[in-house]
Amino acid sequence: MRSTLSKFVAVVTAGAATLALAACGSGDASTTGQKLRVGTLTDAPPSIYLENGTFTGYDNELLRDIAKREGFEVEFVGTEFAGLLAAVATNKFDIGSSTISTTEARKKTVAFSNGYSTGFTSIITKKGAGLKDVGAFNGKRLGVVQASVQDDFASGKVPGANVVRFPDYNAGFAQLKGGSLDGWVVPKDIGQKYIDQNPDLQLEFGYTVETKDTPSAFAVRKDNKELLKKINDGLAKAVADGTVARLHARFFKTEPLPKELEQGGPGLPVQNSGV
Repeated sequence: MRSTLSKFVAVVTAGAATLALAACGSGDASTTGQKLRVGTLTDAPPSIYLENGTFTGYDNELLRDIAKREGFEVEFVGTEFAGLLAAVATNKFDIGSSTISTTEARKKTVAFSNGYSTGFTSIITKKGAGLKDVGAFNGKRLGVVQASVQDDFASGKVPGANVVRFPDYNAGFAQLKGGSLDGWVVPKDIGQKYIDQNPDLQLEFGYTVETKDTPSAFAVRKDNKELLKKINDGLAKAVADGTVARLHARFFKTEPLPKELEQGGPGLPVQNSGV
């Protein structure tokens, strides 16, 4: 009886120790062979968009390449940007792919991979509007995607502007097209696509500012360190063999590739907060 009881206690003790070790871990679950849910947008070409029923764009094609290298699959799901990071943080999505600028405020909610692009924030206006600097937008109606970096820019760096928030790019662009907005604040590459595709609207860039200090990156849950490592490893390989350069040239016809992302370059490291 004593021998049996001792064995039982030993098994229970070992099980408790295993549970304790698991509780002290990062919360990771192996991603190898898994299909991961990716929150993305449907209407922001050339970075993230839906074409003939397929999610594509620079960000999403790069993530597909990384997933193939690192042994997991991705399932893209369209969503609104305003709730994307919260959805990643609460495990609704495993990854956020949406040209997400790596601001300090956002690092409090999620962890970011290393950067895969930099860009410019631009204000699209009607040609001849004469709105060429931020001071010219005092009292003007500026459209933004809610909770985006462009929302932060319009709210904090365009004094006196009447900021109007929309759930996605298409909704804001429709208002610009209809004449109810004086300006539409977007990433430059997305703005260029609108201008090129709608020559009859007579649109132009009224103001542009570089945003290289907050490169775009993929978002993951803070405790999912295994997935973060895999994305960073796959991204480093894609930079090293020129895949990033090729994808960038495919989707961005006029925007220069940052030197850090050229074939064999050092990449764009992102320092996360509290990770």
